[in-house]
This record gives sequence, C-alpha cells and structure tokens, in this order.
Amino acid sequence: MSASLGKKSYTFVVEHLDPELGPWSALEYNCIAKESSQASCDFILSSVDSALKAEMDAKSWAHVQVRSEGIESLYSDKKERVCLLDPRAKEELHPADGETFDVFLFGGILVPLDKIPYVDFPELKLDEHESTEMPFRYVVAANGEPVMPEGMLQLIKADADKGFDDFMPG
Repeated sequence: MSASLGKKSYTFVVEHLDPELGPWSALEYNCIAKESSQASCDFILSSVDSALKAEMDAKSWAHVQVRSEGIESLYSDKKERVCLLDPRAKEELHPADGETFDVFLFGGILVPLDKIPYVDFPELKLDEHESTEMPFRYVVAANGEPVMPEGMLQLIKADADKGFDDFMPG
C-alpha cells in the first residue's frame, strides 16, 4: 500500500529478451515508466542482457528498474501474485483482479477490444508534402490522433529523412 494515497501499488514488468534496445522500444519503455511512476507504481524491465543493463544503468533511466533476472526468479516466491497479460487468455482482466495480483507482466491487452477506439494503419503527416502509413493498429485519443509515446513522431520523421545506406550495417 502506498501510505500517501492509501491505495495499493502495483508493479508492471516487461521481459526484454533482445540483446539491444532500439529507439522505438526505448520510447515505449520510457512512456510506461513515466505513467507507472505517476500512478505510484513500479516499472521493471527484466531479463536485460548484462552488457545492455550496464549501458542502461550508465544512462540512469528515470523510474525504470533495469534487472538482468527474469520474471521467474524475481518473483519465484510469489508466482501466484503475477498476472500474465495474454491476448489469448480465456478471461478478460477486471478491476477486481487487482486484489488477486500485485505484478502484471506485459504480453497482452488489458480491456475488451470492442471498448477500445482504434485506427488501423494510420497515415502520419511528416511535413507539407510527405506522409507515412504505420503498419500497426493504434489506440486513438479523443482528438482522433493515434496514441504514441512522446518522441515517437519525431523518431519516425528522423527515420524518414534517412537514406537506404543509413539502414545497412557496417
């Protein structure tokens, strides 16, 4: 329990299984961390490769606990309190589940899909003459725009300005 708010505090976990961290993932993780912190909750990035963890620790990410351990070892003593958010789950998550679980492991959707306003393949205007179509489904905000982490549109614009050679290794 958070003493100041008098309500239960939760932990949100993403298992990061890649040996590197791309700029898109970094923006998404920072968004989750910021929103978790604002709700007086914790955000853990688990299973982080040791070299990547050292790099991330050096940058001191705000509101993120970067851990090399996986979810299995982090919560081995209370697995029954961990909820895997799985889009293939037979049951939907309900507010009452907050009494059963303390830790939520990302892997799925949190509410019924028919209650989430969304847009498929939104077209983003990059400038007066250029736009790009995103190959995903996005939740839309009240203004009809796709909801994206802060800085995502700038990253997309920067990627659009790159040439083919910029994407080739070596």
